[in-house]
Amino acid sequence: MQDNFLSGEELKRYTRQIILEEIGYDGQQKLKAAKVLVVGAGGLGCPVLQYLSAAGVGTIGIVDFDTVDISNMHRQTLYTTNDIGKKKTVVAEKRLKELNPENHLAIFDLLLNENNCEDILKDFDIVVDGSDNFLTRYLVNDTCVKLKKPLVYGSILKFEGQLTVFNYRGSKNLRDLFPDSPNPEDVPNCNENGVMGTLPAIIGSMMAHETLKLILGLEVLANRMIIFDSLQMKMQEINY
Repeated sequence: MQDNFLSGEELKRYTRQIILEEIGYDGQQKLKAAKVLVVGAGGLGCPVLQYLSAAGVGTIGIVDFDTVDISNMHRQTLYTTNDIGKKKTVVAEKRLKELNPENHLAIFDLLLNENNCEDILKDFDIVVDGSDNFLTRYLVNDTCVKLKKPLVYGSILKFEGQLTVFNYRGSKNLRDLFPDSPNPEDVPNCNENGVMGTLPAIIGSMMAHETLKLILGLEVLANRMIIFDSLQMKMQEINY
């Protein structure tokens, strides 16, 4: 852990975490040493990126090829109206550096595909999937299985969110639940069916929480899925 020595400034920044018995100085060093890749800097990716950065995760990768749109404003709070038309990766890098200059950011301004996915994922310890389509989700899942990387998975639609951790210490992965990717035309999405603006913040924060627990070696949602109904404020856990 010598290479991840915490400076006096970092001790002040993370003091409320370090005083937790489950984290401590050693745990904060683990966070600093960790390398996490976040796929998608949209509704889920924004809170994930903000909280991982704030918590002191040392290296954070961001994969996104999109630009900021006015329709993002109600839920993607990493961006402002002045950012409309700008690349999400460029704006995210700037904001996260303002939030925590101690972290290293690895930017991938591109569309993830079969040709580049493995090369990008291989250098990270944990992958967080905040994508919004099944083609990317299955590609990320299959690559994580091949590379033996844990995958934090979340999805949102309307007022409901789902959260789980795949491929952790022999746990199940996405294809164990759904062997084949569905036809995109048969699956509802946020563009057509909408999403409550606060829901991505809830599920995204929980995804960040599970990611931090993975790094710290605490119990996570492996082989368990949380389904959250924000209208009824009810949470259901399914074992799989």
